[in-house]
Amino acid sequence: MAPPVYSDLGKSARDVFGKGYHFGVLKLECKSKTSTGVEITAGGSNALESGKVAGNLETKYKVKEHGLTFTEKWNTDNTLNTEVALEDKVSKGLKLVLNTTFAPQSGKKSGVLKSTYKTDALSLNLDSTLDLGGPVVNGAAVANYKNWLVGYQMSFDTAKSKLTKNNFAVGFTNPDFILHTYANDGAEFGGSLFHKINPELEGAVDLACSAGSNTTRFSIGCKYALDKDAALRAKVNNSAQVGLGYQQKVKDGITLTLSTLIDGKNFNQGGHKVGLALELEA
Repeated sequence: MAPPVYSDLGKSARDVFGKGYHFGVLKLECKSKTSTGVEITAGGSNALESGKVAGNLETKYKVKEHGLTFTEKWNTDNTLNTEVALEDKVSKGLKLVLNTTFAPQSGKKSGVLKSTYKTDALSLNLDSTLDLGGPVVNGAAVANYKNWLVGYQMSFDTAKSKLTKNNFAVGFTNPDFILHTYANDGAEFGGSLFHKINPELEGAVDLACSAGSNTTRFSIGCKYALDKDAALRAKVNNSAQVGLGYQQKVKDGITLTLSTLIDGKNFNQGGHKVGLALELEA
């Protein structure tokens, strides 16, 4: 099995802290699939503090016999995004993606050419923006040996002839325990630990610090499955912010998520946040 790409290192721990929380937002997402195989996703959100409403629409169509996937996206900022992906056809383990963005109001266009290559021991990424003035090239590699993972990520701005990102990561993984550590640009250091304690309970710890700062950021979180249709989530950080979440599968195709963020340092002053998300799938 190929190692994860660099951006997915530590993902299990990040999911414990990120998934199932929608602080300060009312969110609705609907998913469907047509008889011809087109996947449609439509969603909207309302930020409770600002009152801003945002929406998005996505369609995806796969031509499996040719390894092609076409994805179209639109949002209420009036930005159009088109993505064409070709996988395992040029070479086994190689995925090529062309991603373009167009804003009709401003006329601004942008594009990115992405490539991913995976073998049993190595995952490689190489991306480049399509900019005649000087593309930005991003590259990453992750290698594994037994249960160990070692990764490197870089970004090079050809217009400035400057290395703008220089990151390293080391990790250890097994079925119920994942350790991830990183150093970003020699200035940001951190790590995370994910542990699946039993089939119902999983927890994570996250640490981060910056060079020249005496402050260490710390978070601990967990997810507990009450049954196959319901789950409780909780997390707390060193700023005494407590996040709580409850997710319930009402019935097939309907999932409701409630969440709240409590500011423990200013409990009596208020300013706490609540959120609600409803996911529909047909």
